[in-house]
Amino acid sequence: MSKSTDWKQKYRDSLLEMEAKEKRWREVEQLLRRLIGRLCAAGLGQDSNLDDELTTLAAANRHNADAAELERLAASLKTAVVAVDGVSRVTRAPTQLSSIGSAAARSARLDATGAAVAALLECLKSGAPSVAAIQTLLEELSVAKTDAALAAVVQRAADLIHERGELLVRERLQAAALLSEVTQRLEEMAGYLTESNSASLSHFDDTLSLNDTVMSHVRELTAEISEATELSVLQSAVSARLESVAQQVSDFRAREQTRQIEYNGRAEHMRARIADLERETQELHSKLDLEKHVARLDPLTGVANRKSFEERFALELARRAQGGAPLAMLLWDIDSFKVINDSYGHRAGDRVLQSVAGCFTAALRSTDFVARIGGEEFAVLLTGLQMAEAVNVANQVRTAVEGLRFHFRGTPVRVTVSCGITELNQGDASEQAFDRADGALYRAKNGGKNLCVAA
Repeated sequence: MSKSTDWKQKYRDSLLEMEAKEKRWREVEQLLRRLIGRLCAAGLGQDSNLDDELTTLAAANRHNADAAELERLAASLKTAVVAVDGVSRVTRAPTQLSSIGSAAARSARLDATGAAVAALLECLKSGAPSVAAIQTLLEELSVAKTDAALAAVVQRAADLIHERGELLVRERLQAAALLSEVTQRLEEMAGYLTESNSASLSHFDDTLSLNDTVMSHVRELTAEISEATELSVLQSAVSARLESVAQQVSDFRAREQTRQIEYNGRAEHMRARIADLERETQELHSKLDLEKHVARLDPLTGVANRKSFEERFALELARRAQGGAPLAMLLWDIDSFKVINDSYGHRAGDRVLQSVAGCFTAALRSTDFVARIGGEEFAVLLTGLQMAEAVNVANQVRTAVEGLRFHFRGTPVRVTVSCGITELNQGDASEQAFDRADGALYRAKNGGKNLCVAA
C-alpha cells in the first residue's frame, strides 16, 4: 500500500507540474496574441479590403478565438494580401505618413516588435524538445528587416506553440489515465482488505456463537445430571446433548471451510493483481527512466542538452569546492556556422552539428562530459586534467573536426571550431567559469578562428 500511495503522489505531482507548464504556455499565448494585435495595427492603411481583414483578425484575437478560427482568418488575410500585392506592392499610403512617422520611427517599431518575438522565443526554449529550431528562428529574426520576414518568423513561432500545447495536453491526458488506473488498483486492494476484515469479523462472531451454544449445552446437561434419578434418563440426556453439540461443531466447520475457500479465492485473485501491478510498475519504471534519459539529450546530435550540462556542471563544481580532482571546461563554437546555414540550408547545418558532436564523443574519454548548450555551441568537462593537458586534448579534438570532409551541392566545405579553455578553481561560481571560458573563446575567434585559447 505504501508503494502504491507513493506512486499515486508522484503522478499527482506530475499533474501539478504539467498544469504549471500549461499555465506558462497560456502566458506565452497571451504574449503572442498581443503581438498579433500589434502586427494587425501596423498593417492598417494599405487597402480597404485588407483593413477589414486585419480588423476582423484583431477582434477575433482580442476575444481569444480558437486555433481553427484564427487559422481560417489567417488564410483569408493571406488571400487579401495576395490580391492587394497583385495590383501594387504593399506600401504605406502617402496620406498615412504623418501618422506613421519617419523611416526611423518605422525601424524603431520593427525593432520593438522583433524584441517581443525574441522574448517569446526565449520563453519557448524552456523545456523545448528541439532547441535547434528555436535557435534558427532567433537567427532569422536577427536579420528580419521587413514586416513580411517578421511575420514569417511569428507564424513559425505560433506553430511551435501549437505543437507544444498539443504535446502538453497529450501528456496530461496520459498521466490522468495512468493515475485513474492506479486509483482503480488501490480501490481493488481496499475492497480486498474490507472483504478480509468482514470475513475475520464473521469468523469471530461465529466462534463466539459456537462457544455460547456449547457452554449452554454444558450448563443444561449439568443441571439435568443433577436432577436425573435414573441411569437410562441420564444416558438419553447426555446422548441428546452430545449429538446437538456435534451438529453445532459440524455446522461450524462447514462454514469455516466455505470461508476458507472464499478467502483463498480472494487471496489468489489479489496475488494475480499484485503480480500484474508489479510488472506494470517495472515497465513504467523503465519507460520513465528512458524518458528521463531522452529528456536530457539534444535530439539532433544525441549528446547531452543544456539542462543536463547545468546539472553536471553544478555537481562538478561542488566536488571541486570540496577538494576534488582538477576540472577543466572547454567552450566550443563552430566557425562561420551561419554562413553554412545561409549558403547550403539548415539540413547542411544539421549534418555539420551531428558530425562535430560525433567528433567530440569519439575523441573524449568515457569520464568526460560533452553537451550542446546552444545553436552551434558545445561545452566539454574534462575531469582530472590540468590546464596543459586540457589544451592538448582540445587541440586533438580541434584537429579531428578540421579533418572532417563535407560536400554540399557539389562543393567541398571546410568546417573548423574554436575553443576557450578554463581550469575550474575551488570556490568558482558557474558564472565566473563561463565568463573566463567565453573570454578565451572570443580571443580564439578574433585570433583567426580554428584555435584553442586558454583563459
